[in-house]
Amino acid sequence: MRILTLAAAALLTVATALPASAQQLSLSAISNYLNGISSASGQFTQVNADETISTGTIYIQRPGKVRFEYDPPEQALVIANNGTVVVFDKKVNAAPETYPLRQTPLSIILAQNVNLGQAGMVTRHDYDGTATIVTAQDPRNPEYGSIQMKFTGNPVELRQWVINDSDGTSTTVVLRGLQQTQIASGKFNIRGEMQQRD
Repeated sequence: MRILTLAAAALLTVATALPASAQQLSLSAISNYLNGISSASGQFTQVNADETISTGTIYIQRPGKVRFEYDPPEQALVIANNGTVVVFDKKVNAAPETYPLRQTPLSIILAQNVNLGQAGMVTRHDYDGTATIVTAQDPRNPEYGSIQMKFTGNPVELRQWVINDSDGTSTTVVLRGLQQTQIASGKFNIRGEMQQRD
């Protein structure tokens, strides 16, 4: 699914120096961090399945809302709201691509209550000496793919994710400076965006 590809591409490996005392983060600490994100934005770099690179701004409003605004020359925009993901692309002379958010691994971190400790959700939980790496999937629908997230500590911060989609493609998204901030509700207005593009 292209939206997952778009969403995942922003998380390349970000080198972050951590104190020597840094350790692997627990799943409960990571869940608490994700649940603490109510409204945030930041810059991202995305590495697409075809190895092209895109940049832009991400807006997150939990639960269930995300917006990826791509910088020129890209003409794409991705919005998730009300359980639906819509991909707008002016380069393609066709109707926007639409699919259920629940069918994307990104839905895991946009859930109202993130609980990485539930049975079957986390398939990998490692520490590489710099960051904690967690790979998660929908335990009821593993066929929807997985999301691999990278977190640094002191304080806990999401740095990167890789979405491994149901069609076998992978997209990496590297986040730069995700900050809690107020976001206008219009940023996630799918119908309004469609009307503007008619």
